[in-house]
Amino acid sequence: MAMFLITLGFFLVIVMAMAVGYIFQQKTLAGSCGGLANVGIEKSCNCDNPCEKRQERERKAELEVGDISVKNI
Repeated sequence: MAMFLITLGFFLVIVMAMAVGYIFQQKTLAGSCGGLANVGIEKSCNCDNPCEKRQERERKAELEVGDISVKNI
């Protein structure tokens, strides 16, 4: 049990040190580079028949711009 507590304490100290270092750098959290677009998926569900909410958004986007693209939605 003593070894577990020593190991847990060690990891907690390391995680806290990394958190403090990140805070002092004053950076914001950032996502991955590209996300789903890098693997060829244009929308998160990637389904052939989109749900009613998505169909409504696409219809509104088509009326506003005249064409449907992922950037408009």
